[in-house]
Amino acid sequence: MSQLAAAHQAINLGQGFPDDRGPDVVLRCAAEALLTGSNQYPSMWGLPILRQAIAAHEQRFYGLEIDWTSEVLVTSGATEALAACLLALLEPGDEVVLFQPAYDAYAPLVRRAGGTPHFVTLSPPGWRLEEADLAAAFNDKTRAVILNNPLNPAGKVFEAAELDLLARWIERYDAVAICDEVYEHIVYSGGSHVPLLARPGMATRSLKIGSAGKTFSLTGWKVGMVVGHAELLRPVAKAHQFLTFTTPPNLQAAVALGLGLPDEYFADVAREMERRRERLASGLAALGFDVLPARGTYFLNMDVRSTGFAGSDVAYCQHLIERVGVAAIPVSAFFESSPVSHLVRFCFAKQDAVIDEAIQRLTAAYR
Repeated sequence: MSQLAAAHQAINLGQGFPDDRGPDVVLRCAAEALLTGSNQYPSMWGLPILRQAIAAHEQRFYGLEIDWTSEVLVTSGATEALAACLLALLEPGDEVVLFQPAYDAYAPLVRRAGGTPHFVTLSPPGWRLEEADLAAAFNDKTRAVILNNPLNPAGKVFEAAELDLLARWIERYDAVAICDEVYEHIVYSGGSHVPLLARPGMATRSLKIGSAGKTFSLTGWKVGMVVGHAELLRPVAKAHQFLTFTTPPNLQAAVALGLGLPDEYFADVAREMERRRERLASGLAALGFDVLPARGTYFLNMDVRSTGFAGSDVAYCQHLIERVGVAAIPVSAFFESSPVSHLVRFCFAKQDAVIDEAIQRLTAAYR
């Protein structure tokens, strides 16, 4: 879709990253560390200053007591963290429960690690986790669950009751939760993120993955982090050793500084993204289009049927680029089986001028 958007000079609301510069103080710290600090291999586990900052972050926001020396690992992005977790924990024949719509790296990574994906399909508009679905998904071969919370592309934030329901099934089958929580600070309507790691029974069964790229709008930096019980994290670190081994030290130093920014910074990130969400949502609603709730992430889903278009989400996205000049992503791309084929995903983590131009083009096409 991005290639098609470029060919047609479309406004690209398909790409899932912000067009912000990121916090100036963090950028300056990275530049200074590059010029004055060591540029040799840092510790495979991550710079102590960053691991300490990650542990402090978990205590500050979630009340989690984390030993930075043995329960924090720095990775080269959250996707590398996912790969390390799966390669470390899976053996051939193991099954992994995935919730679709799902980030498109999950299933390939599971298969490359020798596992078999077992999909649970969530349904719009609430995308709610139901016990019957878990009962059908879990069995004696279940080794792990991947939970993306908040959920891309749905904008879903799982409630505490849903997390506790999932925790019971994980305990029942002696499984492990790999929690992709990269949008943890991008939760709306005054809500707050609840890590599965913090729920009863999950302290020794969960690995929590975070992303400096999402938190600081610096997705190109590829600085990820994994937090979890020492015995669970140790094999993950060994897998990480043979993937990327380590992460640029100047970026690690800057992320450590960023994680110590005042609470107001993190609140402002969510407020600003929520404002942009409303800017796009109100523009779509004014055209009579049905917009689904989005309680977190950078993403907003729209029901194609409300536009009068009779085809699939894929066909609509192609139409949207070629005829309207706006790019979106078909949500069916995030399903492997029984796809939802009537929704498209817009990324609203863009400057006002970009969002406004997209709405103007849509208005010209539909009015």
